[in-house]
Amino acid sequence: MARRLTLSRGQRNLGRGALALLAAAGFTVATTGTANAAPVQLNYPLSGTTHLAGTDSDLELGPGTLETTVDLSTGALSANTNLPPSTGSFKTLDFIPATATTEFIETEPTAGTIDTATGEVNTVSKLTLRITELKVAGIPIWVGSRCQTEVPAEIALTSEPGFNPFTGGTLSGEYTIPDFEHCLLATPVINAIIPGEGNTISLDLGTAEAPPAS
Repeated sequence: MARRLTLSRGQRNLGRGALALLAAAGFTVATTGTANAAPVQLNYPLSGTTHLAGTDSDLELGPGTLETTVDLSTGALSANTNLPPSTGSFKTLDFIPATATTEFIETEPTAGTIDTATGEVNTVSKLTLRITELKVAGIPIWVGSRCQTEVPAEIALTSEPGFNPFTGGTLSGEYTIPDFEHCLLATPVINAIIPGEGNTISLDLGTAEAPPAS
């Protein structure tokens, strides 16, 4: 009598992940004699840092997730970036301590390409920066509920050497922070300090995982 093999939930997830990684590597399933590659979906654990030039301070990002879909026939990819709010500290007028909590809100899916031969990735994300909490010298400053950049920041990222579509790696880039609006009386102060060019960002992607089964 044939013995039935029962897989645990962890083993099933591992199997789905392995199949997704094989698909991403370029394996296709032959159907009626023709090789067809369906879009590949992979999720990455995401964390990183952005350096804000205006305040000369670093803001820790994550932990979050990057949910990607790749068309192997063209190398086109799209992604959804999910990051929690981040709180950072800086100095105003070079000596007054301040803290701000910022949300990074993706206004449309990230778009980009992956070189299926080398694994190099290039993407562009459009994120609105929204300040939800601001303190100066420990005193809360009311900024309202819509204190955010007038337009999304456009962030172009490129994979660094050693990046691997399976095991992850680092994406980095530079971007400009637009002016803020709807921050009540704090608007001119924020716009005198935070917006501008020369901001850098580095995102670390962990090992790729298959999306949870629907």
